[in-house]
Amino acid sequence: MAEKKVSILSAFKTIIWPRRNLVFTGLLLIVISKAASFVAPLSLKYLMDDIIPNKDIDFLKLLVGAVAIAILVQAVTSFLLTKILSVQAQFLISELRAQVQRKVLSLPIRFFDNAKSGALVSRIMTDVEGVRNLIGTGLVQLVGGTITAVVSLILLLRISWTMTLFTLVPLAIFALIALKAFKIIRPIFRNRGKINAEVTGRLTETLGGVRVIKGFNAEAQENKIFEEGVEKLFQNVKKSLTATAFMTSSSTFLLGIATTGIMGIGGYKIMMDELTIGLFLEFTFLLALMVAPIVQMSNIGSQLTEALAGLDRTEELMNMTPESDEENRTILLDKMKGDIVFNDVSFAYEEDKEVLHNINFEVKSGSVVALVGSSGSGKSTIAGLAATFLNPESGTITIDGNDISKVNLNSYRKNLGVVLQDEFLFEGSIRKNILFPRPNATEEELQTAVKAAYVDEFTNRFDDGLETLIGERGVKLSGGQRQRIAIARAILANPKILILDEATSNLDTESEALIQKSLATLTKGRTTFVIAHRLSTIRKANQILVIENGKIAEQGTHDELIATEGRYFNLFTYQARI
Repeated sequence: MAEKKVSILSAFKTIIWPRRNLVFTGLLLIVISKAASFVAPLSLKYLMDDIIPNKDIDFLKLLVGAVAIAILVQAVTSFLLTKILSVQAQFLISELRAQVQRKVLSLPIRFFDNAKSGALVSRIMTDVEGVRNLIGTGLVQLVGGTITAVVSLILLLRISWTMTLFTLVPLAIFALIALKAFKIIRPIFRNRGKINAEVTGRLTETLGGVRVIKGFNAEAQENKIFEEGVEKLFQNVKKSLTATAFMTSSSTFLLGIATTGIMGIGGYKIMMDELTIGLFLEFTFLLALMVAPIVQMSNIGSQLTEALAGLDRTEELMNMTPESDEENRTILLDKMKGDIVFNDVSFAYEEDKEVLHNINFEVKSGSVVALVGSSGSGKSTIAGLAATFLNPESGTITIDGNDISKVNLNSYRKNLGVVLQDEFLFEGSIRKNILFPRPNATEEELQTAVKAAYVDEFTNRFDDGLETLIGERGVKLSGGQRQRIAIARAILANPKILILDEATSNLDTESEALIQKSLATLTKGRTTFVIAHRLSTIRKANQILVIENGKIAEQGTHDELIATEGRYFNLFTYQARI
């Protein structure tokens, strides 16, 4: 499938036209600025041909005053252009970053399973930056440069059409070279964004996994991977620099030829009395006014090409389908009970490779269902389906009798709490991490959650208590301490549906004993899914599902499954011996 490219027209509709008042103000300022820039060259004819030969002091004062005012107008309009458009461009960049970040967070979990977080950071922060060249001074300078070039051309033709036509030939050749170069450069810029995202993504992973890298003495290996990425980036930049350098050197050569020709033709015309010195100087300055924006356009063209390449990648993200699916997910859950039913549910991460086959079970409101089985059997997939992180390939899941695929995600997830095996904590204080689901909770509610999860058992030993900073991902805490903070967070969230994925697997015996108590508080009156390898932690579950090869092999209470002496019995007795 061919990549969709953002055209100047679509960028105009979505970005420039909604801000047309500002852009038109910028255009007006640049027209005033460019008009003022013609005062000095046009005055040269009068200076050289009339004022100096006639020694007209009064006219000289008038002319110098007019040129001084024109220069002041140029300075003021230049300042206002930057003030209005550049500031607006930076505001637009911040707006776009916020939109892209919102869009990224709205995408389904599956998207994040296949994307590097560092690469996404690069796409959110870097890809939108080129927009400043669309709404900022870049586009306005392009329009202003075009106006200047056209007006200069008309004035040049008025002075000498032969000299003007001589200069247009090298300029036409340069324009063809520039157009060809831009076609080459745009895919290079687009690819640069991808390479930059890959390199940033790997660097983010490297810094996040520094303990593993040092633990396996793999610094040299990581350095090599990063160097290879940087080399790819360098080769990409080298290609664009080569194309840009070719344009610049072409312009220097072709304009040099034009200048040399003008010297010869102009000199001849002056000697033949076909041209005055004043008109020759006026022609030379007007030629500079015409050529400067054409050369500048090559730089602006590169900037606009880079901007559109960044917008290509941004639009690619913005066109992705969010998980909310508001058209189909119309059911709002006001008062959730928590009855969940899996009816003939199958699921596959990849086409034709099912990991769950025709799963059927029912969880009553307030009850605990435990999922046990070997690694890779499908336990976490069932939990992911219950959390609405995944959608069934076939079959239905209902919540309080409503098809979960038709339920508004916000109304469901505000009643959901999750405690994972490798629980994610944010950099900051213990207090902020516990308050994460409910930042406006009262101090009393916070302390209740802290005590229920036995967080105070270790924070009381810290000098700063709940204000203790835990480092990135909570690296300054033990596994048991991180897990208790995660449980306190879930208690404070007060969800109707709770998913505990290996919530006690990282714990020592003492921590596990404390957390078993806090889990009893946490699960009370809540529909709870528990995934556990330690079967001793789920003896009191209302029902236990033994999952093997994506199917329910056994189903029942602990006592019922022990009595049948099947797969659960074997797992339980094996662990008991250990």
